Amino acid sequence: MKVLAAMSGGVDSAVAAARAVEAGHDVVGVHLALSRMPGTLRTGSRGCCTIEDSMDAQRAANIIGIPYYVWDFSERFKLDVVDDFIAEYSAGRTPNPCMRCNERIKFAALLEKALDLGFDAVCTGHYAAIVNDEHGNRELHRASAWAKDQSYVLGVLTAEQLAHAMFPLGATPSKAEVRAEAAARGLSVANKPDSHDICFIPDGDTRGWLAERVGTATGDIVDREGNRLGTHEGAHAYTVGQRKGLNVGYPSPDGRPRFVLEVRPKENEVVVGPREALDIAEIAGSRFTWAGLAPADPATPFACEVQIRAHADPVPAVASVTAGELVIRPDAPLNGVAPGQTAVVYIGTRVLGQTTIDRTVSAVPV
Repeated sequence: MKVLAAMSGGVDSAVAAARAVEAGHDVVGVHLALSRMPGTLRTGSRGCCTIEDSMDAQRAANIIGIPYYVWDFSERFKLDVVDDFIAEYSAGRTPNPCMRCNERIKFAALLEKALDLGFDAVCTGHYAAIVNDEHGNRELHRASAWAKDQSYVLGVLTAEQLAHAMFPLGATPSKAEVRAEAAARGLSVANKPDSHDICFIPDGDTRGWLAERVGTATGDIVDREGNRLGTHEGAHAYTVGQRKGLNVGYPSPDGRPRFVLEVRPKENEVVVGPREALDIAEIAGSRFTWAGLAPADPATPFACEVQIRAHADPVPAVASVTAGELVIRPDAPLNGVAPGQTAVVYIGTRVLGQTTIDRTVSAVPV
């Protein structure tokens, strides 16, 4: 096949591109320039897609022996990921920008351009597997190494996108093996550290970054009964489950710590309460998709597992589509779930689909 290899500048995407070449495909490497901001060298940066990353990708492509290009997706990235991130926080939700990037950039904008240019597939270094069922339908599955499995952040992929996706690292037992292979191939990124945190907030100060773009506005911190406990300088700076920096000033009557339970941007209020009030009995979202074939009758409740964070453990649950929402009821309460997060539904190792959480139902009523 004619394959476009997305090369981030890291070891995983470089080895994935090399394996695609060895499999006999006609491979072209591409690095996505996602930011035009100055000072995006690796120094002080903990994200990905920096200037230094593009040079690392270039060196890897040269060693592998494939053509290499840099495509400017910065405007699309700003609109679909950065601006979405700001809007979600401003609405009191907790977004996952990596999910949005996979959904709207790497497997929407990039794949669209690749298909227009005559490529058959986009290859990435994600740890996930694509399996054909008995009828030839493509399914997304967990990688063989659960410690590195990245199927959660790919849960947004649709059947059409899976039809043109390639994940050469899915069956690899460990990241150590990928690094050893990179070293054997002479790739300079063999020991390059993994990127982490939000790429467009390289210093990790999300609160400060948002304050510069959204501004500050004094509001109330209240308990679940509506009693005013203190003030804050901007509701967008708080997330569900947060304990530190609440600025209440005095302990709760029972002496136990308080946690953020809800963010109300319209009222500019932050609701706090005890840890057990973070337990969630139901989550639901109207923005859901299926990763491959949908259930034959999604309105009938079905057993599954739900995962609400990239590195969280899956939890047994029952799900169904009701009144236009994918409603998920875990067998045991989930803790600290916020609207805006992504819930990915699994059946065994297969990713069935996902939804952006619009609402939650507490397991501890007021």
